[in-house]
Parts: sequence; C-alpha cells; structure tokens
Amino acid sequence: MNSSRLSIPWVMLAVFAVTLMLGLYFTFAAVQGDYGLFRRAEILSDAKKLEAELTMLESEVSKMRNLTLRMSDEYLDLDLLDEQARDILGQIRSDEVIIQ
Repeated sequence: MNSSRLSIPWVMLAVFAVTLMLGLYFTFAAVQGDYGLFRRAEILSDAKKLEAELTMLESEVSKMRNLTLRMSDEYLDLDLLDEQARDILGQIRSDEVIIQ
C-alpha cells in the first residue's frame, strides 16, 4: 500500500507536466503558427499594400482605355493623333517651342 501512495503524486505531476506542455504548445501555435496572430498581421499588411497597388493599376488601365478609345475608329481625337504622329516622326510645328 505504501508504493501506491508514492506513485499517485508522480502520476499527478506527469499529468500536470503534459497538460502544461500542451498548453504552451497551443499558445505558441496561436501566436506564431501558420494561422497565428503574427501571420494574420502580416497578411493584413500585405492585403493593404496589394489593395493600393490594385487601385494604382486600375487607374492606369482606365487611362490606357481612354487613350485606346481616343485612337479607335469610332472616336478619333485629332489632337492626340497629331501629338502621337509628331512624336513618332520627330517633327514639330512652326509655332512650337522646344525646351531641352
């Protein structure tokens, strides 16, 4: 009977140690794991950067669509056509001033 009384505290100590280790592991995983708090903060930061880049690219696409429309057959912007032609041919009008 004396040996069973000595083994109960060791069993309780072992159960407490295992429970503590599991608690520490899950706490660490919740903070620094693949789906932890630090990873979530990193993902939110990346999302903000990507949203800003998306806004910039949408603006650029809109600008290009406008220029494409202005050069299309349905809508011809003579000023833009003149500017593009002079830029490609390297020519200027007599009333223009070039600053280099």
